Amino acid sequence: LKDQSLEFNKKFGEYFGPLHIHQSTPAPKDNPEFHLVYRKLQKNQSTYSFGDRLAGLDWHSDVSYELQPPGLTFLTLLDGPESGGDTCFANAEEAYERLSPKFKALLDGLTCCHSGFEQSHAYKAQGTLLRRAPVAHNHPIVRTHPLTGKKSLYISGNFATHINGLKLEESDTILKFLKDFIKSSHDLQIRANWEEGTVVCWDNRRVLHSSTVDWANQNVARHLYRITPQAERPF
Repeated sequence: LKDQSLEFNKKFGEYFGPLHIHQSTPAPKDNPEFHLVYRKLQKNQSTYSFGDRLAGLDWHSDVSYELQPPGLTFLTLLDGPESGGDTCFANAEEAYERLSPKFKALLDGLTCCHSGFEQSHAYKAQGTLLRRAPVAHNHPIVRTHPLTGKKSLYISGNFATHINGLKLEESDTILKFLKDFIKSSHDLQIRANWEEGTVVCWDNRRVLHSSTVDWANQNVARHLYRITPQAERPF
């Protein structure tokens, strides 16, 4: 894909659905459908990469705060370190299947608020131009795949802020348990190793992902672009 034109990439992505335009992240001039990822380490890596946290990004599904989040994501590497900077993926369908019947029954019918406000505020604080006002929408914690009928956990990192209808402590306890379950279950996970021109495609309905920031060369940037066709409202 990287050797093709922007127009080719757009037409390719549009075959699978209308392309998502991110609320705040950089894009090529006059082509807001492309989401650019560019990270170059600085001297104080821990502050730049993690802020006040010990680890990197939470496991998430792309821009889940939208009313109709992306179905597929196509992520292409333009340039990156010789090693490191992998993207990790977790099988959210298998995660749901491992839960006990009683816990599945507890989750059935619950919805969670997915918010883009925190992300928008973080970009604004960095001086990034915002394209539109942030949004938040409620989605089921257990969503159903429209083609297979299979169920999966839809608990998308920092976007998933609270479970509707529960008190704060109840919501925090359940969300923390589910997120920790995904993080710690290595037998649900794979790692994508990037080389120049690598394209990784995944289904946001059934897969969660997280990037890694673990290369040492401060002169090398990890540079990718994303095209994300939107899909149905989660149900």
